[in-house]
Amino acid sequence: MSNPGNHSTLNAEMDWLTAVIDQLIKSYFLQEGHEKEWMDIPLPDLTGENDPYAVSVKKWNLGLLERLALVLAMVPHLRPELLDVFFGKNQVYDRGFSEFGGLVDKNHGGFLPTIQTFYYIATGTHPELRMEAMQVFGTDSVLIREQVLLPGIVEAGMPAGSALLGLDNNWFHFFVTGIETREENTAQFPAQKITTPLEWDDVVLDDHVYEQIMDIRYWMEHGDTLMKDWGLVRKIKPGYRTLFYGPPGTGKTLTAALLGKTSGKDVYKIDLSMIVSKYIGETEKNLAGIFNIARHKNWILFFDEADALFGKRTAANSSNDRFANQQTAYLLQRIEDFPGVVILATNLKANIDEAFSRRFQSMIHFAMPAPEERLQLWKNAFSGTCTLHPAIDLKRIAEQYELAGGAIINVLRSCALAAIRRNDTVVLETELLEALRRELRKENKTPAK
Repeated sequence: MSNPGNHSTLNAEMDWLTAVIDQLIKSYFLQEGHEKEWMDIPLPDLTGENDPYAVSVKKWNLGLLERLALVLAMVPHLRPELLDVFFGKNQVYDRGFSEFGGLVDKNHGGFLPTIQTFYYIATGTHPELRMEAMQVFGTDSVLIREQVLLPGIVEAGMPAGSALLGLDNNWFHFFVTGIETREENTAQFPAQKITTPLEWDDVVLDDHVYEQIMDIRYWMEHGDTLMKDWGLVRKIKPGYRTLFYGPPGTGKTLTAALLGKTSGKDVYKIDLSMIVSKYIGETEKNLAGIFNIARHKNWILFFDEADALFGKRTAANSSNDRFANQQTAYLLQRIEDFPGVVILATNLKANIDEAFSRRFQSMIHFAMPAPEERLQLWKNAFSGTCTLHPAIDLKRIAEQYELAGGAIINVLRSCALAAIRRNDTVVLETELLEALRRELRKENKTPAK
């Protein structure tokens, strides 16, 4: 890849748009030179260019109008003065031209393009292109799927063209520097990628649970064959939806991360606390963005604490209740239509509304580990540099203290800190017991005497 610091390609795009707008103004207002067409101005040739922007445009196979929208969205970031021409006044009405669209923000002195601005440039002299121009912002548009363009929120009753023609900052950063970034856990992207350095040998699961997990792995490996070659696409919905339920620390999140690791798919944990918005329509927009990207990139989606949205419903006695039910219905529909793997997790199965349960292909119970499973978890935890004193009866510890794997890892952390304070790697029994007591108090359990 060429030096991302060389912005000749982006500058050429800005020069092209400058010429396009200049010709459009002449044609629209019948000024000198109005006989020419802006569409006859050749796009910059990206054939031999290998910078991030050029590679992306060629990869997406963008057409004329899609490229016009993308370049227009970049203008406020690169050359805001290019749009000053749209501040011109309509002399008849002593105000701006309505057809120009655009917004002015207190934090930005320039002209901010809206979708109407794009429509004006694209169709001002070619109204027959209106439908084609609208498709640039449709759900099938690669610029929308990839969340490159971020149309702003439009209040109820307002024209769609009044939405800000926004550009995702992460994509702009990539176009300029070649470095991929993703602002996770934001209102616009309420999700976070989860990974694990562990392997399947590090997670201790009941045999029945493990078999059910293997079903998910087999689906990820053979799902396309079953749907297409076996013809199941005519009989079942695409994708695989499963519910993980059980106490905290029993391996639900770890299992999701391992499914991604072994299948080569990214796992994104959805932050439900950031999903629900007080602004009507914004919740759906944020969710749509995640699902659109996940569908395109083949992600696994992991909804933790799923009962926050899929809990038992009450009668819709208020507008808030109806709005909440509307959001839940929207999310459920998107999950059902998602062709990949969706994992929902909750501590208590009873919290999930039964109406949703039938939508899952499997419901997997991550129970508290039995004594023999706890023994294996203890052995796994202290199998590295930090070890237990040989006098410690680990089997007795496993039988006496009912802890999940996550809690045992917390004990390991406390023990490691205690040992290193003594400049040692071997944990004494007194240190282990103290760490156990602390963990049990966190869980409101009575320490054994």
